Parts: sequence; structure tokens; C-alpha cells
Amino acid sequence: MLCPQGRQACAQGVYTLALLLASACAFLASCTEGSHNPSETDLSAFGEYVLALDTPQLAQNYARILKADSSVWEGDAAIRRRYADVAHVEDTPLWFSRMGVSSQADSLLALMRRELPYNGLDSTAFYLPQIAEDLDIVHRLAFDSVGRSINEVLPHLDYYLSKAYLRYTVGLRYGFMQPQRFLNRMDYKPTGDYARLFDYEVEAPDYGSSIRRLESSERMSFLEQSQPTGHVYRALQEQMKRTADKGERHRLAVNMERCRWRMKHPGENERMVLVNIPALQLWAVGGDSVLSMRICCGATATKTPLLHSAISYMQVNPEWIIPQNIINTEVAQHGGDSAYFARHRYYIIDKSTGDTLNPIDVGASQMRTGNLRVGQKGGAGNSLGRIVFRFPNNFSVYLHDTNNRGAFNSDRRTLSHGCIRVQKPFELACFLLPDADDWKRDCLRISMGMRPETDRGQSFLQEHNGVSQPFRLLTYLDVSPRVPLYIVYYTAYPNPKTGMVETWPDLYGYDKVISREIKSFLL
Repeated sequence: MLCPQGRQACAQGVYTLALLLASACAFLASCTEGSHNPSETDLSAFGEYVLALDTPQLAQNYARILKADSSVWEGDAAIRRRYADVAHVEDTPLWFSRMGVSSQADSLLALMRRELPYNGLDSTAFYLPQIAEDLDIVHRLAFDSVGRSINEVLPHLDYYLSKAYLRYTVGLRYGFMQPQRFLNRMDYKPTGDYARLFDYEVEAPDYGSSIRRLESSERMSFLEQSQPTGHVYRALQEQMKRTADKGERHRLAVNMERCRWRMKHPGENERMVLVNIPALQLWAVGGDSVLSMRICCGATATKTPLLHSAISYMQVNPEWIIPQNIINTEVAQHGGDSAYFARHRYYIIDKSTGDTLNPIDVGASQMRTGNLRVGQKGGAGNSLGRIVFRFPNNFSVYLHDTNNRGAFNSDRRTLSHGCIRVQKPFELACFLLPDADDWKRDCLRISMGMRPETDRGQSFLQEHNGVSQPFRLLTYLDVSPRVPLYIVYYTAYPNPKTGMVETWPDLYGYDKVISREIKSFLL
């Protein structure tokens, strides 16, 4: 028997139908002479067409549909495998039986027509025109008038309902692409591999779970619960409902795809530091207060990686150990120029002996060997500024102050080697130390070369007036508990301070990559 909801549901349906038929037969037996028992054509929504249902023809049409389906989205392959064994065609249909097409087919069509536009998705990618056409033929029993037999229409309808179901339930739960496969194959390095730009752990789609729900009594509840419920997704969705501008809707759709990826996303009420690269902005969010500031981030050639971590400690007046790639490209050419090294307060250490070398004795080629460590002394003028915010990551990047405050006045602030410069380092440090008292904050001010605000701090400066060395009351500050850090990339996002969705330029071109990979699904 052809059954629309799997063997278990089928068995229950047969049992119920048997009870109904038994009751009907008992009733008819007591009626007047000339009455007759109902036939299959009387009971089936297909009427006389039910007699034309033919298992071999259904099998042939399923095979033909599968052969013609050349779609390359990974989830479609899972559905093709489900329908591939057409030798058992009686177990194949999921949306119809000899009694008719399940009413859930109309429910699916209505739900997707209503919801897809507000999710930034194109109805044609979910086969809604084909499904609507097939359902219309079935409801009107118009097989003859359109020149398509019932054995052709039903497999076509059944297969594309299942494809639409899987695309919707998987796509909305996991996204329509795996970002690490594409964002980490953008920038080719001279070393012969690609720069890793996206370092979030993303859960892989579970196609099997959707297929199991498709075959079960949970089919429709699973479908209805597919939409993401995160606060960012909801905000973008509401904005989608308000705008008719094609460009804005496309931008919103791309950013909604980011929200669908199963990874660690910023929580709605989470105490955190959030950095959004396209916005060139940092928000420190805690309770009812939001601290915002400008940032400078990685240039196009040295992009800041996207990651989730937690700020664990701060260094005050840090020394800067210059990475070898920067030594090679910017420092080595000044080998032997002692004035250059003195001006920048750089020093050179031999890694094998620990000896400090005279810059005048070190040439460019020697500096490029990797056998030397080049650093910059901490304090005023250091490229890292007066404070660094450290967090575990795979790239040796960090948040830091800067000695070039004027950079924050520019609109285009993609200029670093990957680290993030913050406009308000002292305020960020105070956010990370919510329990610090006034004196500890003044100790930090004094250590950072700022004027103290307490009487005790001012007295301290007066007592140590004339001291040639900078005051370093603090060198290390532990952040406990650690504060979550998210470095994200959204070109449309609700401002954590105002709640309003704002938009920014696609600085690194990631929107273009996402749009290209899932263009068949987008509005």
C-alpha cells in the first residue's frame, strides 16, 4: 500500500481506515435494498483515477525524475539516496497514498509561500511553482486535460515536496553553505597555502535528522520550528519585512545566512566584547550599559581573522616582539642603520645566545634568517600603545592601544597587520575590571601616562615629580572571569547600543563570496 508518512504512520492509518470501513459496511448492510458497498473509487480523493495507479509506471517515473535531477547542493544528494531504491516503490511515496495526497502538502506550500520572502529566500529554489502546479492538477483531477498521467504527476509532486522540505529544514537550521570551505580559500599565501580567515567551529548539517522527521509523524512540527530564533536573525527579519529596496533585501539575506550557521553566536544578554569588522566598531556589552568605540583592523592583504575567544589578561606598557613577516617586509631593509633603530626604540636579540646585538653590526640578510628577535621597548611611542588585551587564538592577534591616535579620525581604518587597535583602551580596561576601585583605576591611569583623578593619585604624582622613568604601578591585569570576545563580520547588524539595524560596506568582500555560493537560494 502507498503510504504518505512511513511504515509506522502507515500501519496506524490502515488500522483507522479499517475501522471506518467496518463501520460503514455495517451501516450499509442495514440500509434499504439497492444500496452497495463503497468501492475504492468512492473512498479515494483520486476518484476513478485511482484505478490507473500502476506500481511499475510509478517506479519508472521516480527513476526518470532522479536521473534528470542534476542539482549540486549537498542536501539534495541525501534526498536522491532516499528515493533511489525504487524497486520498493510501495514504500517510496511520502506525500500520497491510494486514498489521495496528504493535506500536509498544502500546509507546506502555504507555510513556505508565507515565510520564504521574510527569510530572504527565493520560492523557486524550493520548487514552489512546480509543487503548486502539481497540487492544482491533483485537486482538480485534471490529469487528462493537462496531458499528464496520475503516474507521472504523483511521483513528481512527492519528490519535489520532499526536496523542498529538506532544503527548508536543513537550510534554515544550518545555512546553505559551509563558510569555512569558502572563506578559508580566498587569500593565497606565498607559502603555497591559504590564509585562514574564519576560525569558528561550525556544526555540519544533519541531513539524516530531517529525513527521519520527514518520514515520521513529527514532519510538520519539525518544519514549523525550523526558523532561527536568535535576536540578530529576528532583527534582520523584521527589517526585511519593512523594506522593498532590492539591494537592501539582498544585503539582509546574506547576513541572515550568517546567522543560520551553527556556531557560537553573541548572546542577547551576554556580557561580552563584540568587534564587527565592516562596522570598524567595538562594543563592550554588559547589562544595561554598552561602551562603543572605533577600531582599526587588518588591511585587505592582512585581514583580521574571525573568531570567538575570551579576554583573559591585559599587559600594561608592553614590549612589542615584532613578527618575522613584518621584520622581513618593513624592518630588515634598515639593517645597519642604528639611527632608525634608536628612533623607533627597537632592539635586537640573538635567539641562540640571548645576547643583545648592536644594530650597526646586523645586516638585512641576517635579519631575514629568523635567528634574531627584534622588539620595541614598552612605554610612550610603542606601536602597541600603553596596553594590550590578550586572548587565546591561533593567529597571535590581540586588541591593543596605539601610538597613532589620528588613525581613528579616518573613515577607512583597515590598515593593520591583523591585530585590532581600540580607540578607548582605558575605558575598555575598566569594563573588563568592573570591581576595580578608584585607586586601582588611578594606578592604571598613571601607568598609562594619564592624569589621575583621585587625591591619592595626584599626591602620588607630586611625591614622585621629576622621576625620569615612567611610573609602572601596574604591568599585568588578570581578567576574571574571562570576558567572551566575538570578532564577527556583518554588513547589516542591530547596533547593540540602539537596537537599530545598521549597514556598512563589504570591506573584505565576504558578502560577495556568500552571495556567489548561495545565489540560487537568495531573493
